Amino acid sequence: MNITIKDLLDAGVHFGHQMRRYNPRSKKFVFDNRHGISIIDLEKTYAQLEKAAAFVEDTVAAGGKILFVGTKRQAQEVLREAATQCQMPYCVTRWLGGTLTNFATVKGSIEKYKKFLSMEADGSMDKLPNKEAAANRRDMLRMNRNFEGMLEMKDRPAAMFVVDTRCEEIAVAEAIRLGIPVVGLVDTNSDPTILTHPVPGNDDSIKSIRIIVETLIDAIQAGAARREVSVPAQGRNIVVNRYDSVKEEQLPVTARAISVPGKSDVPETFSSDAE
Repeated sequence: MNITIKDLLDAGVHFGHQMRRYNPRSKKFVFDNRHGISIIDLEKTYAQLEKAAAFVEDTVAAGGKILFVGTKRQAQEVLREAATQCQMPYCVTRWLGGTLTNFATVKGSIEKYKKFLSMEADGSMDKLPNKEAAANRRDMLRMNRNFEGMLEMKDRPAAMFVVDTRCEEIAVAEAIRLGIPVVGLVDTNSDPTILTHPVPGNDDSIKSIRIIVETLIDAIQAGAARREVSVPAQGRNIVVNRYDSVKEEQLPVTARAISVPGKSDVPETFSSDAE
């Protein structure tokens, strides 16, 4: 990772909630309680963030998508920018119940929204009767709140990143029900044990959220780079001679001569081992 514990300290990641809002299950991540405020142990935060970043990198390298979820005001713009930068789906306005557990229906609604957007772009929306066009535009406003960052999400995500599990408890519950791993920034008022990869830290500060999210962005980009390197070129053409070509996947496994009739000015055979 490109950050240090001091960077986490400077960003205020160590500030927890007041003791009266303390969740006992977060005890193992608490360093001390001072002036009625829980102080998070940044060494443990760093270790958990390192594990979460490694998991995210491996997930993206395997071709998976990470769904960013954070509808609280402090997280909305940070997650929108981050998800857009690394081309991942996101939900920052409103979590629609059943987004994951009832994905088939949600996917149909997303397709409908994309159709409306296409009609708006090519001007066909204006050709509809005024009443129908107005109703469609009202639906578009509602759909934008629900599906703004999920237009290209063709299937359920491989993992989810959440800011504040208490605020996004429905999203977390759906992911847990479906066995989708969840990485979450959790404060001392939340239960970290329900997450696959909890990252203890201040989830109410924009600076704190940003430094955690930027670390995960680096992990996503590293995973994407690994994926591009590891995926072999499919359908690459291999030139047999200057007249004919054959796709690599069509070549025989063992060395076998390929006859090229009628081309006397070039070699008539080619071995697949000669590549």
